[in-house]
Amino acid sequence: MMRKRYFALSLLLVISMLFLSRGSGRAGDEDRVANFGLQAVITLPGNEQISKFDIGWVDQPSQTYYLADRTNAQIDVVDARTDTFVQGLAHGQFVGFTGNNDTSGPNGILVIHSRAELWAGDGPSNDLVCGTSTPCSTVKVIDLSADPPDIVAAISTGGKARADEMAFDPTDHILVVANDADTPPYLTFISTNTRRVLGKLAFPDANNGIEQSIWVPATRRFLVNIPNTGGHSYIAEIDPADRQVTRRFDVGECQGAGLALGPQERVIVGCQTQESLVVDARTGAIVASTTAVGGSDQVWFNRGDGTYYLAARNNATGPVLGFIAADTNEVLGSVRTGNVGAHSVAANRANNHVFVPLPPGSNTGTFACPNGCIGVYFGDDGD
Repeated sequence: MMRKRYFALSLLLVISMLFLSRGSGRAGDEDRVANFGLQAVITLPGNEQISKFDIGWVDQPSQTYYLADRTNAQIDVVDARTDTFVQGLAHGQFVGFTGNNDTSGPNGILVIHSRAELWAGDGPSNDLVCGTSTPCSTVKVIDLSADPPDIVAAISTGGKARADEMAFDPTDHILVVANDADTPPYLTFISTNTRRVLGKLAFPDANNGIEQSIWVPATRRFLVNIPNTGGHSYIAEIDPADRQVTRRFDVGECQGAGLALGPQERVIVGCQTQESLVVDARTGAIVASTTAVGGSDQVWFNRGDGTYYLAARNNATGPVLGFIAADTNEVLGSVRTGNVGAHSVAANRANNHVFVPLPPGSNTGTFACPNGCIGVYFGDDGD
């Protein structure tokens, strides 16, 4: 009898563990986002607006938040410890908002902390010229150690449209950046040591551009969202050495935009459709999916509280900042952002403050944000 009871309890435990791994919640998961919401706003000096922007990035070692600010044609810098605006970098040295996102800039950004450099994609400009008179899209490098920090290089990607989102391979010192609005869209591989273009990879089958890319250390591969319409979206796995697609991970109707690496080599995929996925970066298997939050652009994994954050500007019930437990894949909830333009998100893992730029007219409650602002979201565990 005892053996039968022990076997039954063991079987129940195994089934329970499998159920949790598929995304069911655990008691206490909600504690990490208790009373989570908008706690502060950051405005720019004077009457400067933040109405057009793109990717946000937190450099974790320095606890500094950076925002690609197209309205002011600069990179906004915020102290992520104190939630205060510091300065605008390279003001007027980006093309700004041209009236068309496909030719605007700055766009995708990231910080290479070991080099004290910020890399930013920009729209076509006369900084570099392709051929005799056609402006080229560029990736611009800002030296963060200079006083003041300034652009030290402009690297042509040869595109007629913007250089956009990017990822960095710290092992081989290679940065990959997408020209998502060119025909066909393509990736450019750049050595961060020499700042020379190593090669390109076109996606002639991409009928809806290219979206976010990430580096996966465990596989030593890049992953990039190819958000094809018609149920043919996939994530391309790319070898940086030969710059070729090694595998394609089918994600069906997703039309993936945001991509972020979480624990256990799992990846959160923010879909432009009403869906969000968790995918195994080693196998491409879809580990979990939900329609409770969708229509996302940028997504972020915050190691500090173990949570995925999704800037779901086109969510079916209205624009929200969604949050999903990375250990259980359970949707913990969402908060309204109140404007379809709230599509960028990044978090400081040291204090669990989450930064979401909010255009004028966003839902900020009692916080004044007439010219647009950067919303700071956190819960009871935020310092």
